[in-house]
Amino acid sequence: MSWVADYEYTWLERIFMRALRTCGHIPKHVAFVMDGNRRFARSQQIDKIEGHSRGFSKLADCLRWCLDLGIREVTTFAFSIENFKRSSEEVEGLFNLARDKFGKLLKETDRLNQHGIRIRVIGNIELLPLDLQKLVATAMLTTEDNNKLFLNVAFSYTSRDEMTQALETVLQQSNNSIIGSNISERLLEECMYTRHSPAPDLVFRTSGETRLSDFMMWQLSGSVLYFSNVLWPQITFWNFLASILAYQRDRYRLDKFRQAEHIRSAQLAWRSDFHSEGVQQFLHSMDEDRRKLLVRLASSKMC
Repeated sequence: MSWVADYEYTWLERIFMRALRTCGHIPKHVAFVMDGNRRFARSQQIDKIEGHSRGFSKLADCLRWCLDLGIREVTTFAFSIENFKRSSEEVEGLFNLARDKFGKLLKETDRLNQHGIRIRVIGNIELLPLDLQKLVATAMLTTEDNNKLFLNVAFSYTSRDEMTQALETVLQQSNNSIIGSNISERLLEECMYTRHSPAPDLVFRTSGETRLSDFMMWQLSGSVLYFSNVLWPQITFWNFLASILAYQRDRYRLDKFRQAEHIRSAQLAWRSDFHSEGVQQFLHSMDEDRRKLLVRLASSKMC
């Protein structure tokens, strides 16, 4: 199963797709909380891992819809750090599914390059098995020059862990007089996994749950939140369409909030001297260190 589906639109879906592109504002960044795989498996009397596998197939459809609609960035909540608390059988099954999908991704890099898709895994990947770390790092490095659509896979992720890791990154430099005197909300934000991504415009959660489950809590204050009762493997183009329409309905109200936040962030950056040469060198060095980690993981030899 490819990461981008060859989806066949009906004539009615094509009409609505065209109308969406021409008559309304399209979100630049959409995040999916893919919930309901296990409930779907129970309802269909199939294995849990098969439910997760069908959930991945639906992600491939969603990526096709986003690509065709002109959405530039997609973030998916694939595996929470909290999922490590599930049964060892299910966790290992999820890891095997990830091994399979990332392995297939590396076999279809020409297709990803053709669509200009860059894969970025956000999360504490060093918590993963070593062979999966290697696959994840290789996928990120292989697609790092693509820039048409960014796919952020939140894997081994929680928002609390993201904030903790960002704070630790800053505190490691607290003895640096330049950084120590410029610790700010803006600097902390720039040390997160999502440093190079804009905040999601739209968050779509399935399965009827109306909570965020520790997903991108820092980034979502200005996002449209859309909740659907449909289980993730059963999501359709029309469910996706409804979320885009909800975004178009609410975006003007949220744009005002974002403009105010942008002004506040700029003021904080100015007061803390965020744009100083020393701070920017620190952030550049952090980016280099993160890439070096990926290179090390990708080149590691498995026993």
